[in-house]
Amino acid sequence: MRKIGKQSILFDNPPTILETASIVGPKESDGPLAKYFDQVLEDEFWGEKTWEKAESKIVKETANAAISKAGLSGSEVDYCFSGDLLNQSISSSFGLRDSNIPLFGIFGACSTFVEGLGLGAVFAEASGANNILCCASSHFCSAEKQFRFPLELGNQRPPSAQWTVTGAGAAIISKTGKGPFITSMTTGKIVDKGIKDSNNMGAAMAPAAFDTLITHFKDTGRSPSYYDGIFTGDLGHIGKEILIDLLKQNGYNVKSNYNDCGVLIFDRETQDTHAGGSGCACIATVFSGYLFNQLRAKKYKKILLIATGALTNSTTAQQGESIPGIAHAVSIEI
Repeated sequence: MRKIGKQSILFDNPPTILETASIVGPKESDGPLAKYFDQVLEDEFWGEKTWEKAESKIVKETANAAISKAGLSGSEVDYCFSGDLLNQSISSSFGLRDSNIPLFGIFGACSTFVEGLGLGAVFAEASGANNILCCASSHFCSAEKQFRFPLELGNQRPPSAQWTVTGAGAAIISKTGKGPFITSMTTGKIVDKGIKDSNNMGAAMAPAAFDTLITHFKDTGRSPSYYDGIFTGDLGHIGKEILIDLLKQNGYNVKSNYNDCGVLIFDRETQDTHAGGSGCACIATVFSGYLFNQLRAKKYKKILLIATGALTNSTTAQQGESIPGIAHAVSIEI
């Protein structure tokens, strides 16, 4: 692999994504992508006593499903990169504590899944591992409880608010295989435009997505038309339009091949999700379910997956801090 430009790596021997798995909650199973997920839950507790325990169980079972679908045993997985939104990434650590797989706990807020794919690809390309598990999760109820208000309060959500996806996505990256291949990664940097409204995450994260996209195009020499599809993580309807406008102002037209996973996962008209989906599981489940299926079927041959994250927590919000954003990108090709 070799570093190109300011923030990108090009893989000379691109690692393969062997398999993926995804589990989602009941609201996600009512959305337009329901048939692409491996398992859907009937309720948010999944037989557990708390939402946090349920999220850990989702991580565990999604990871096991990805390993099984890849035809591997747990002992054949060299490392795991995993993260979530809860304090100290407890969903990942509790969900994977019995796996006996060496774990890198990572955090990039809702950009965590693509951060894991990029780091896993670096390990595979550098011969640091043969098989790597990448996971990310979120849960609507646990996220609301931690970042905003307990559901019992019945607070009204403004139109700009997004709905945290309940679920988890997992991918197995291998040093060898027939593709789809991770061909490059562009690591994002923190971008903060002073947005303070925690109910408008799309506006807070769109500038970071713009910065990483522009950097990716300049580093690689590619244009938007190089890709069959460009997919951001969870900008939602508002952030998506902001990003399109920012790119257009700088000479990039992406309207024909760009969409957002937070837009794709829910039906805005029938599901009352306001500005769309969000959370670590948003891009993790949409990629592990829908997009990986489209790559396998060769309906897409080249996609750019760019996950966006809001680097905030309940303490910084209460202290009047702004919401920094970050975005990480990987290109995946047949």
